Amino acid sequence: MYFCSLCELCVEMPTWAEIWVVRFLGRKYLPTWLVLLIDLSLVTISYFTSQLLITNFDLDKLASFNSLQEFLLLNACYGISFVVFRTNIGAFRHTGVRDLLRLGEASILAAISILIFSRFANYLGVFDTKTLTFNLIILQSVSFLMSVTGIRLFVKLVYSRYILNPTSKKSQGVLIYGAGTTGVTVRNAIKNDRSAHRDVVGFIDDNPKLQGKSIDGIKVYSREKAFEADFLESNKVIEVIWSIQIIKGESFYFAGDRCIENNIQFHRVPNIKEWIGGNLSSKQIKRVKIEDLLNRTVISLENSKLQSLIMDKVVLVTGAAGSIGSELCRQILFYRPKYLVLFDHAETPMNDLLLELRSMPEFENNVVCAMGDVTRENRVREIFGAYNPQIVFHAAAYKHVPMMEVNAKEAVKVNIEGTRIVATTAIDNQVEKFVLISTDKAVNPTNVMGATKRAAEILVQSISKRGKTEFITTRFGNVLGSNGSVIPLFHKQIENRQPLTVTHRDVIRYFMTIPEACQLVFEAATMGNGGEIFVFDMGEPVRIYDLAEKMIRLSGLTLNRDISILETGLRPGEKLYEELLSDAETTLPTHHPKIMVAQVSTPPEDVSGSLFTSLFYACNNGKTDIEIVTTLKELIPEYISQNSAFSELDK
Repeated sequence: MYFCSLCELCVEMPTWAEIWVVRFLGRKYLPTWLVLLIDLSLVTISYFTSQLLITNFDLDKLASFNSLQEFLLLNACYGISFVVFRTNIGAFRHTGVRDLLRLGEASILAAISILIFSRFANYLGVFDTKTLTFNLIILQSVSFLMSVTGIRLFVKLVYSRYILNPTSKKSQGVLIYGAGTTGVTVRNAIKNDRSAHRDVVGFIDDNPKLQGKSIDGIKVYSREKAFEADFLESNKVIEVIWSIQIIKGESFYFAGDRCIENNIQFHRVPNIKEWIGGNLSSKQIKRVKIEDLLNRTVISLENSKLQSLIMDKVVLVTGAAGSIGSELCRQILFYRPKYLVLFDHAETPMNDLLLELRSMPEFENNVVCAMGDVTRENRVREIFGAYNPQIVFHAAAYKHVPMMEVNAKEAVKVNIEGTRIVATTAIDNQVEKFVLISTDKAVNPTNVMGATKRAAEILVQSISKRGKTEFITTRFGNVLGSNGSVIPLFHKQIENRQPLTVTHRDVIRYFMTIPEACQLVFEAATMGNGGEIFVFDMGEPVRIYDLAEKMIRLSGLTLNRDISILETGLRPGEKLYEELLSDAETTLPTHHPKIMVAQVSTPPEDVSGSLFTSLFYACNNGKTDIEIVTTLKELIPEYISQNSAFSELDK
């Protein structure tokens, strides 16, 4: 009761007292000698208090005590004990359970020492300590522990009240999803952050046994209760922190959707391995990525055969510095190739990737950098001759639809002729497997980029019979977080408070993550026998306008108040929706339910061969883009331009 009244007094202190407390507690930590002096003062006070209690406040009996000698013995024993257990190095304001345990251990050691030395001194007749009874020693020890604990907790309470969360600062409500150990750690990190101005108003947990209980005075709620509008409003909740290490599942998506609906920021705790020195800082709490909230089933593949495919072999990746290429390189290394050859023409990204891969000592001597362009046949053959790759992943391509629509010649040169050069060189060097990375834009193409990728598919299928090399094609949709993709663009626009640009309200796209895309490539490499085009069952497509709305709300902003969405109109060659298969194609199942083999129709090799020859001749002999695209449309009859200057060719 006495301690509670002190707390109430602390909360009701007048302004002048608040100022004094802030100044005192805002100072640097007290020196260790001063902490030791304070503790020894409490030893003295508890000793004389215990004497009064033992004698029932009888002053005549009190006079019989040999107080000076006993006082010196107590302070000597306690002083040595404090130094042994280092109780004076802790800061009052951050007192924890370990600090209190050390004080308890020091007090027990001191009490035992006093009992032994007093009896020994009395036996030798050094001085009279008969009045230093066992009861007095125990009472003094308990009294000291109560006072030292009370002082430390009082200072910690006042520090938290007036320094960490002063009344002049308005705290904003935070809910922590997960009432386990990590959740409590998150709460402590927020509490100890002076600049956070946040107050944890509740825990959310799916365990019914925890719901309704309190953790350190903070109640645990069900997710239904926590996300009620009245509860959120009354507690001024502006943020939900997901403390559970697994970033997926129905509860995660539920929390994300409720945060988006209520314009609440949704954050998550990083992996425990990323904690600094094993301790979590509130600065490490990250914003949940929109790609984590697309509520799509992550495709998991079994790569048990990949080890035997790659281990101790030379693997070449073209377009190694790109989004897909670089991730392929990272994953390939863990299957222990003899050498990994990076092939790209982008100098700075290649240097960054090389430094990253060689920063791992075990892979330092396995990575080789080969600068060059896939359209330079002499350079390609030079690299193949120098390193003799056995596996080739061909990721080099131009991929941006609007740019390729006005640079058709370059698109053909890189995406088609570059593929021809690398593929024929692979045959001549007896490469075991050649994996072409294609796109869903190759299906019923409406733009130059998609048409060139479909032409590349036809090319590798037509030449696959010329040698022993197995040619395999993978086809997938948009890759989340890749260079030039929509999500990084939206992030940048939100940071700059610019309108989010969407070409059309009804545009939809299939999405997958970069690791998933790489898994498809690897699975195709082990599954294919040559000539196949592998496609994914990618689930439901995502409406880009809905994605923009979610990202705005997830950022804690309000649509059309803080930021808007601007429709810019379909770009040249852009579709409203992408397809993974054309109407003329059928699929065959594989051993994985999410992977299919597309049965595509390709023109006879003599027809396609003459058209490819005409196409390459046009590119290398100054023909116009119109002439080049005309030949491209002959090669791919289903290529119908949309919203493009080449639409005239379809009439």
